[in-house]
Formats: sequence, C-alpha cells, structure tokens
Amino acid sequence: MGGYGSLQQNAAERGAARAIPLPAEVLKVSIEAPEPHAIHYAASLIQRGRVVGIPTDTFYGLSADPYNLAAIERVFRVKGRAETKALPILVNSIEQATTLARDLPDSFLKLARKFWPGALTIVVEATHGLPLKVTGNSGRVALRWPKSAVACALIEAAGGPITGTSANLSGFPACSDAGSLMKQLGDRLPLILDGGATGAALASTIVALRGADWSIIREGAVPEAEIRKAIEG
Repeated sequence: MGGYGSLQQNAAERGAARAIPLPAEVLKVSIEAPEPHAIHYAASLIQRGRVVGIPTDTFYGLSADPYNLAAIERVFRVKGRAETKALPILVNSIEQATTLARDLPDSFLKLARKFWPGALTIVVEATHGLPLKVTGNSGRVALRWPKSAVACALIEAAGGPITGTSANLSGFPACSDAGSLMKQLGDRLPLILDGGATGAALASTIVALRGADWSIIREGAVPEAEIRKAIEG
C-alpha cells in the first residue's frame, strides 16, 4: 500500500492531466474512526483549493475552503448551482461557528447546545470576514456541526471550517453512498472519501434566525416541534 507521499504524487499527476476529465480517486474510510492518511490527503487537496466528496451524518457533501474564492467557484461549477445560493459551512465546535457569525441571537446558542453535533443547520448573519460569495451575496451564513467523525477530522486537519453543500448535481437527488456520488460527479472531483452508505433518509433541518424571530426553511431530520420547544420552551 502506498504512503501519504505517493498519494500526493498521484494527485499531482492527476492535476497535470486535468485537461482530460478523469474519474475521481476513491479512498475507503471508516466513518467511526477515519484513517489519518486519508483525512490528511483530503485536507491537503482542500488546502490547495480543490473540492472533495465526503460522507457526513446525513448525505455526502462537497468540501472546500470557504475562504478560497477559486475553490468556492469550483463548488458552484461542480454542482451546476447558481451562485446566488449560499453554501452551507461545516464546523467542529460551537466556538468555531461563532467566529463565522455576528449579532447572534440567544436562540442560536439554545439550538446549538441542544442539537449540535447533529442534523440542524442554523442560518445567521455572517461575519464580514467571510467572503460574500459563500453567502450567495446575502450576507448570511448557514452553519452546521455534523455528527460525523470524517467531517470533524477533516476540519481539524484542514485547519478550519469547510463547505458542506450536498454532493449532487443541482436538481438531482442527494447521494447517500459513494457509488451514487461517483455516477453524478465522478468526473468533476479529484477525490471521494468512501465511508459506505450514510443510512440517512432526511437532510438536515434548516432554521433561519433573525433577532427574536425564527423560521423553518427546510424541515428535515429535526422536527419543527423540537426546535420550537428548544427556543420557546
């Protein structure tokens, strides 16, 4: 089995031939205890502005550096998604989430402490340090701390938060396994971390917070009733 150095060499060789679309490299990873060499390899690609497919606790996602504008443009191109739509960002702690947001209402901490790590995405005002393109030019950011060892390890190895938009072509079904992802986006990514089937039936619930007001943008794995109880109960 080749080491980390050989993986980097493979990536360089693939990059040199990027004019010819190649199928993504697929690395098996344990979703409970992801192998360090796979995580560091994926992180090295993200740090170089590439987009990587990874398993999360819901569906597979597209991970990139949210501060790298070229990488963000790649995410939009890979998905075929309009740049007016914001890209969700994955974090590995509440503290990290607060560095990406401003003017946080009390309800943010109520929800984060209750449902994170887990399948709840919280939309709040973005810090001015976050590129406007990531927010879909809205100035608001969608944050989630997933209950995913792979995602959290990758955030740690990459040295910061990563994008977490669903890994699928815009308008097509979300992918719950690497095979489905390969069929949709296999020729658009350098790497897919294959953690097997995620077992998810629902995407994360998305709740938007504005001051004392809140609204459900998408009801998913976390029921609206539980959100209401956490905020108002």
